[in-house]
Amino acid sequence: MIKADLAYALQAVATLLRRHPKRITGTLAALLLGTGVTAFGVAPLAPDAADLPVRQVLEAVQSLPTEAQTEALDNFQFKLFRTETTRSTDTADALLKRLNIDDAAAAAFLRSDANGRLTLMGRPGKNVTVEATDSNQLLKLTVRWATDDEEKFTRLVVERAADNRFASRVETAAYTSSTQLASGTIRTSLFAATDDAGIPDAVAVQIAEIFSGDIDFHRALRKGDRFSVVYETLEADGEALRTGRVVSTEFMNNGKTLQAMWFRDQAGGNSTAKGGYYTLDGQSLRRAYLASPMEFSRVSSGFKMRFHPILQTWRAHLGVDYAAPTGTAVRSIGDGVVEFAGVQNGFGNVVFVKHRNNHTTVYAHLSRINVQRGQSVSQGQNVGAVGSTGWATGPHLHFEFRVNGAHQDPMTIAQQNDTVPLSAAAQPLFRKLASSVKHQLQAAADITQTRAE
Repeated sequence: MIKADLAYALQAVATLLRRHPKRITGTLAALLLGTGVTAFGVAPLAPDAADLPVRQVLEAVQSLPTEAQTEALDNFQFKLFRTETTRSTDTADALLKRLNIDDAAAAAFLRSDANGRLTLMGRPGKNVTVEATDSNQLLKLTVRWATDDEEKFTRLVVERAADNRFASRVETAAYTSSTQLASGTIRTSLFAATDDAGIPDAVAVQIAEIFSGDIDFHRALRKGDRFSVVYETLEADGEALRTGRVVSTEFMNNGKTLQAMWFRDQAGGNSTAKGGYYTLDGQSLRRAYLASPMEFSRVSSGFKMRFHPILQTWRAHLGVDYAAPTGTAVRSIGDGVVEFAGVQNGFGNVVFVKHRNNHTTVYAHLSRINVQRGQSVSQGQNVGAVGSTGWATGPHLHFEFRVNGAHQDPMTIAQQNDTVPLSAAAQPLFRKLASSVKHQLQAAADITQTRAE
């Protein structure tokens, strides 16, 4: 029976091999390979570590030299840098003390050295930088200040030499120009708005001058008026030292938008042409007359009837009074020739300037006269200084504008002047620059919006 069953099984296997020889062979090969891999995986690859020989190795290690580094650290001194601005009451000792410099030799040098005394002489506000040791001994002192040269500044350098003595030198260097963007909103006055925006006063004055023919900055400003400006800052050794020119500006006054940009018309190879301000469509903003004989100041009395403070009677006031401190500069509003310069009745010290078309301007109550009869003067030229001579109750400028001897309202004269268009040859370059200016002014305007948000 068992034999019969075994025979039957063998016969079945043989039949299966005949029908599926490849499948059966592959299966057997896989089984054998798996068994071999398993056996290989558990077989030892190395001898037992306990049977390996042990050997001890000793080696001398040379230490790195540290004496030089230690000595260098002992001799190392920090260099401290501090900055200040000079004051009108400064002495050498006071300035160094404010800079935290405790160095009697340095103070003595500044007092005795001719160049060093430049630090304390002249107008205050000079930029001072010192380099000192960690024991507050002076190594180097540098003073920078602006001069009448608009392209270069003056630098004084005082240095301690290797022999512990001080030496000084005075040199000039060129400014580095950078561009600033700013904007503001009128709440009370132009100066208050520029102060809030961190804009220098010199820029505010330029804005008022640029638009003086269209905006009366003494009387026509409205709460909510907005302005944007792009201007230059002149830097000395990385420190802002003076304000440069307004490059472009926009003013929105009582719903009216005015724009201006600086441009020098060099068409035709004229490299000596003077630059000026133009509207963005190419109209010059320079007019025959300035709107004011003084840089942006308040008007105390307009062109109208008034009660005369000295004569104690009502009479026509045939000019405009500008209240200002004694000594404030007075300028000619246009090109002309000095017709009279001297003392005249209630005017006190007075200057008459004759312009074209039988126009005459009068500058009265001056404390000082800077021109003489027959002298030619140009627009903006200084003719004297504010005072209280003649019939005046206090320091101010009395200003008149006459046409053929008849008095006219000075506040309207500048607005009546026609503007001069840009030359045709300069138009292509101007339009290209004007397009760029529009983007700059928009970027400046966005500063106020971002700050408000």
